[in-house]
Amino acid sequence: MRYIPRVLSNRDDWSTRHSVLTTARRTAALINALADDRPDPAAVADVLRDYGEADPIDLTARDVAGMRAAAALLRQVFAAEHADGAAATLNRLLQDHTGPLRLTSHSGSTPWHPHLDHDDNAPWDEWLLASSCMALTVLVWDRQRPPGRICASPSCQNVFITQGSGPERRYCSRRCATRERVAAHRRSHSAEQSRGIK
Repeated sequence: MRYIPRVLSNRDDWSTRHSVLTTARRTAALINALADDRPDPAAVADVLRDYGEADPIDLTARDVAGMRAAAALLRQVFAAEHADGAAATLNRLLQDHTGPLRLTSHSGSTPWHPHLDHDDNAPWDEWLLASSCMALTVLVWDRQRPPGRICASPSCQNVFITQGSGPERRYCSRRCATRERVAAHRRSHSAEQSRGIK
């Protein structure tokens, strides 16, 4: 079961840590952390802490296995090429895996905020799927395009959140983009040399 903090020091800080964009970024980070065959519960807990979850975070192997299954479902949203595909995937996930929309303040320990899980103390996998679906749904609604992508680098496969009004990113990081640009240059240079030798 998830730990719900009983003391809240700064409501503005809480709202920033739990914004739609931060929640979506947390979703991507967790999907990436849970992509390994046997994710380390301590590493997954570190990601949760990085995105504002309070200690103690005591994840069991069973918790992580459930979260890994939820992450695999959420990855499908990032694989969508268009808003229609992302929306269809989110609609299916919302119908099959979440409860009705409700507001909670966790018995007064947090500001009022929406939840789609069935209980304030829902298991980690249910919480991950519900909170992620909500954030990704808002991003599709707001931007009318998929909320993120899977990195175009064949050696990566990390997911990432796309944002901004410029051209849509293809890579999760500058490192992946640079690596692919260098590889393309080398292939092109090698092909030119091969043609020159003939």
